[in-house]
Amino acid sequence: MGAQDPADMAMASPGAAPGGPARLVVHLVDALDGSAPDGGLVDLIRHLPPQRYRHAIVCLRDPGAWQGPLRAQGVEIVHLHRRDGRDPLLYLRLFRTLRALRPDLIHTRDHGGLPAQLVATLAGVRLRVHAEHGAAAPAKGGSGGQLLRRLLRPFIGHFIAASSGLEQWLIEAIGAEPARVSQIANGVDSVQFHPRLGPAAAVGPNGFMQDGAFVVGSAGRLDDASGHAALVEAFLRLIASPHPAHARLRLLIVGDGPARAECQAMLNRAGAAARAWLPGARADLPQLLRAMDLFVLPAPSEDRANAILQAMASGLPVVASATGTNAELVHSGFTGILLPSHASELLAAAIADYCRIPEMAARHGARARSQVIAHHSMPAMARDYLAVYDALARGGGGLRRES
Repeated sequence: MGAQDPADMAMASPGAAPGGPARLVVHLVDALDGSAPDGGLVDLIRHLPPQRYRHAIVCLRDPGAWQGPLRAQGVEIVHLHRRDGRDPLLYLRLFRTLRALRPDLIHTRDHGGLPAQLVATLAGVRLRVHAEHGAAAPAKGGSGGQLLRRLLRPFIGHFIAASSGLEQWLIEAIGAEPARVSQIANGVDSVQFHPRLGPAAAVGPNGFMQDGAFVVGSAGRLDDASGHAALVEAFLRLIASPHPAHARLRLLIVGDGPARAECQAMLNRAGAAARAWLPGARADLPQLLRAMDLFVLPAPSEDRANAILQAMASGLPVVASATGTNAELVHSGFTGILLPSHASELLAAAIADYCRIPEMAARHGARARSQVIAHHSMPAMARDYLAVYDALARGGGGLRRES
């Protein structure tokens, strides 16, 4: 089914409600943009048994480029058209949507999904899961975010933490019962995301991939927290330097958001637009990753583990800030380089090292791919999520923990 408005959902046929043995899971996300949904949602849905769980996605904002792959899997998508600034009717629209869908389980993510746990309780959704993925635990929403999690803790049946640090934080700072917290490492589809098998594809505008290009890439929502402007600054600094290797540098940033125009304007002012490509949200991210030689996540205080895993599975070394799950995924000096936050000079230096020593980039990228295969397979992640869903459906929010 295609994307629907909440008002249309209220008029939907009875087929929108659970019918048959498969339980309906509603996944709440901010948007389905070109960076792929939070926590590998597309891959998770693809790997869960459809005879046991079917899925709908509620987007707070307009759904974006990832509707197609999800629609092809029979996933219903509803968007709530969240307005910029205050939107007091947003959660009324969410309440009505949940009453129309009548899911068995809701799965929310990170700080933005927290209020939906209370809305889902009021709407009669019996099973409720909340996952913490992105930012480093102490910074998740600040002190207000920590208080909100404590207040909503009684409404959450089970917590999922993407890293050991987040698991510890949920137990010690938020007060979640250990039996109601599961650490599930992010997974990635290593078949869909794989290294290039030959020369890099000729992506981008005419001439972008010429002159033995060394493509520095990134992917994700371009907003104030993403730090992509710092990546553009580092790129401009390097191409202005006289080192001959820097003539090969190209910049590719996949994704959309309010900071995209600013990044493009910076490139235009510097006369570097021909050496950079900001194509917006794209559904062909795996192919675009295979055109890159280095992946950079410049966010100073936020990590995006799913993007890192996709890059690593594609055989790319990763440069990222040493925050949150980044430090658990990227082994500095082995599969990439971890940097302090707001270290613009070190960011430029790390990019320069990989550009000047391409064999180091190839070596680190191969190790990154091996790490993904060994520790972050999609079947393993899906099995762990399935265990949480099944335990809740059996009537218990806690899972047995190994002693």
